[in-house]
Amino acid sequence: MTTSENKDTPAGLGFALAAYFMWGFLPLYMKMVAHIPPAEVVAHRVLWSVPIAGGLLIVLRRTGDLMDALRNPRMLLMALITAALVSLNWGIYVWAIGSGHALDAALGYYINPLFSVAMAAVLLGERPQGAQLLAIALAAAAVVILTIQAGSLPWVAVGLTVTWGFYAYCKKSLPIGPNQGFLLEVLILTIPALGYLVFLAVQGEGHFSLSWRDTFLLMGCGVVTAVPLITYANGAKLLRLTTIGILQYIAPTMIFLVAVFVFGEEFDRARQIAFPMIWAALVIYSVSLVRQMRAKA
Repeated sequence: MTTSENKDTPAGLGFALAAYFMWGFLPLYMKMVAHIPPAEVVAHRVLWSVPIAGGLLIVLRRTGDLMDALRNPRMLLMALITAALVSLNWGIYVWAIGSGHALDAALGYYINPLFSVAMAAVLLGERPQGAQLLAIALAAAAVVILTIQAGSLPWVAVGLTVTWGFYAYCKKSLPIGPNQGFLLEVLILTIPALGYLVFLAVQGEGHFSLSWRDTFLLMGCGVVTAVPLITYANGAKLLRLTTIGILQYIAPTMIFLVAVFVFGEEFDRARQIAFPMIWAALVIYSVSLVRQMRAKA
């Protein structure tokens, strides 16, 4: 373990908190572009992230790592997979916020760490502890309750959980720094994103330049996409895994509060049962995580 993994630093805490708060307030921004089709919003998130991520690498003088990655077919293939997964995640998220399913988005990000534990058990042969198994069972039961109440799977929550879970899993296999990896992903996505935006422009269906408000909002999609990711990547290097594990609940909690108290989404009976079950599962999981990290120290 590196020193940054063994202790928390004020800078790391500041970066991580800033990132999670930005993600927590992101629904407010996405709501302002709810009148624009999600695919168009995602395309602009990709396009306007490139100059931000690229500018950062130039300042840090780390463009050489990116050039090496572009010449590595295996790395390009892995980046293609992570790019596809993150674009799907963005698409589901943008649609969820715009169509009044922010609570489902919060649920998806709450479940994600428990899904990652389950993934590690299935794909990596890691054996969850008793407390972790209980947490996973509680989360699964909460999803069952929501499914019975709605008559179908809460596909927004499941979709966000699965796409982000596999994205994080595949990202670990990408032998490149987080900032370089993010730029590589958006560069790969730039080709289809530009093609789609040109198609919309030719058809007269694009919202860019339709009004000054839409133009600035779409350009700002790059800022609200790239800045939190880059900020988080830098914070994660300066914090213990336990701290990151606890702090990650800030964003879905803020999304939950925004959904209920700002967007006025219904917190119905099924959710009143399911969400406390998820919160209990996360408390159990977090306590187990802290104990594991202390045992290894």
